[in-house]
Amino acid sequence: MPADPSPSTVAKPGARPVGLSARRMALDLFAAVTRQRQPLDEAIEANRRLDALPSRDRAFARLLATTGLRRLGQIDDLLASALDRPLGRHTRPAHDILRLAVAQLAFLQTPPHAAVSTSLALLEVTGRGGLKGLANAVLRRIAAMDRQPDSGAALRRTVPDWLWRSWAEAYGEEVAGDIARAHLAEPPLDLTLRDPGSPADWARQLGAEPLPTGTLRLPPGRAGAVPDLPGFADGAWWIQDAAAALPARLLGDVAGRSVVDLCAAPGGKTLQLAAAGAEVTAVDRSDARLGRLRANLQRTGLTAHTVAADATAWRPEDPVPAILLDAPCSATGTVRRHPDVPHLKRPEDQAKLTGLQARLFDAAAAMLAPGGRLVWCVCSLQPEEGERQVADGLLRNPALTRDPILPEEVPGLAAAITGDGEVRTLPSLWPEHGGIDGFHISRLRRRGDGIIP
Repeated sequence: MPADPSPSTVAKPGARPVGLSARRMALDLFAAVTRQRQPLDEAIEANRRLDALPSRDRAFARLLATTGLRRLGQIDDLLASALDRPLGRHTRPAHDILRLAVAQLAFLQTPPHAAVSTSLALLEVTGRGGLKGLANAVLRRIAAMDRQPDSGAALRRTVPDWLWRSWAEAYGEEVAGDIARAHLAEPPLDLTLRDPGSPADWARQLGAEPLPTGTLRLPPGRAGAVPDLPGFADGAWWIQDAAAALPARLLGDVAGRSVVDLCAAPGGKTLQLAAAGAEVTAVDRSDARLGRLRANLQRTGLTAHTVAADATAWRPEDPVPAILLDAPCSATGTVRRHPDVPHLKRPEDQAKLTGLQARLFDAAAAMLAPGGRLVWCVCSLQPEEGERQVADGLLRNPALTRDPILPEEVPGLAAAITGDGEVRTLPSLWPEHGGIDGFHISRLRRRGDGIIP
């Protein structure tokens, strides 16, 4: 199995080694996701002790926790092969310490003596010192193993069985493996410009790659502290995956038009629409999440009307010519950025989500003026949340029809356009650029005299 390369794992000559505090923070974050089912971003935000660490230690703590989450199935297989018998339930904290030790040994190129010694110290400070002998023997056994590159079987172990089966059914076994492989790498940082007409200037300032769709991309580990990057304080750009930046553009020319952005928070698409000159009404049921959107509006100097309301029940005063609906979903298309997702979602969550999505689809259809456009999207790889949801929604709403997306509207992603004229991106697309989130996007039009060309 190849190491997951990252500059955060390799100390510069003379640099202070990353130590016990960073590993203990990683342990806390890892356990918050796997034991408490808390989203990783929430765990990071809630852990104030993380802020007290030097930036390099914070980066390593996050990298170690995310590697443990990305590779958990493989890590558990390695542990099982080195243990004479499974660890009991009462050893859960020790089990997690060993898991993160294996992540370092097998995937992060951590020197064995550093990975082993810090893990034994963690056992001591967490009150599990009695297991140090066992841990030492197990970890040294794993360090000496001859590990093979990721095979199909090893890749499958990085994904819960129910997710793998759904991807294999939808896209085939080979593509499912490509998706799983894409999830193992640290993702790049994507930026959307407030002024899309100046990509070359900002690419030079940021050291970024301009993508065919207009997004700027910084390689993993190159960004550093985001607020310190040129243009952040001035609101010249915001963070947004290249796939997430597509839906707002597919509404066409919205300058001077009324646009409703449903389920709008945290607000990347609202910012895009406002920057394009639209009169935006951003609706989200969470006022707290809308607070983040308002803060980004203030930072970028853009304006939009925000409404805290349930989008299934809220209605504008009059039908509107353009609606963007980024529906709540399983987020399985964002695993490369959010490796906690497979550990938080369950198959039974699907029914609740698809029911809510259907109600939102129907609500959006009811708000749309004759001739108006509705862009539907989800950051999910599950067809029942994307392609099937739209197909069912069209049957329930015969006044709507597909408005096919053209290759020139998604430069460099013609392969993502389906036979129905929808967009289906997969994390395995754009390997030459570093991948892209998984999205389903459909553009629909309400029959009648059009007002949007």
